[in-house]
Amino acid sequence: MLRVYGRMVAAGEWRDYAMIGHKEVAEFAIFRRSGDAPLYRIEKRPALRLKQGQWAVIGEGGHVLKRGRDLAQVLRVFDSRKFSVVE
Repeated sequence: MLRVYGRMVAAGEWRDYAMIGHKEVAEFAIFRRSGDAPLYRIEKRPALRLKQGQWAVIGEGGHVLKRGRDLAQVLRVFDSRKFSVVE
């Protein structure tokens, strides 16, 4: 996660992050600026491990962009050839 975050910070696309832990979910939120709502959230929900997969990337509008059992696979949504920020 931090490798992808570092790459996007170096590109000037992201500037801040937050890690949040709840009883049923762990969340890594990514922000364009520190005062904004999160652009993306990377969630781990162990209860979904056997169903849809415990990892998910969720976009700004709450849409699930990618879900799976393997974190590396889910983070591929941020590959530079597939992903670009539109303003």
